[in-house]
Amino acid sequence: MDVLAENRKARFNYEILETFQAGLSLQGPEVKSARLGRMQLAGSYAVFKGHELSLVGSTIPPYQPNNTPSNYKPERSRKLLLNKKELLRLSGKVKERGLTLVPLKVYSTEAGKIKLEIGLAKGKKKWDKREALKKREADREIKRALRG
Repeated sequence: MDVLAENRKARFNYEILETFQAGLSLQGPEVKSARLGRMQLAGSYAVFKGHELSLVGSTIPPYQPNNTPSNYKPERSRKLLLNKKELLRLSGKVKERGLTLVPLKVYSTEAGKIKLEIGLAKGKKKWDKREALKKREADREIKRALRG
């Protein structure tokens, strides 16, 4: 499993309750660009459009900027591929509890497929974030003390 892009802010801003693996519907040049690690997930989210799940807000710059088709949109919404059971389950949870679907990372599998790990998330409050920062700082201090 080769990680191509990661949303580092997601775990800080959200409490991840559950994770799912979804396929990404990409065009040819987008696949090449994503394999080079140019994909950006910061600020993106997954949303239901009818009975389909789409990734909105992610950016995949063109593979060859000088040789890009004129109608190429780097920030277009991309379809996420999940089983029907998973889609129904996710849509129910998102509607019922007001949760959000946040992309966590994009990776390639051994079979050459590009997959997206999405998390069912609940937004953290400001005090939760401060608590996480304090805990991280305390862990750093402990490691420093043990080393030196």
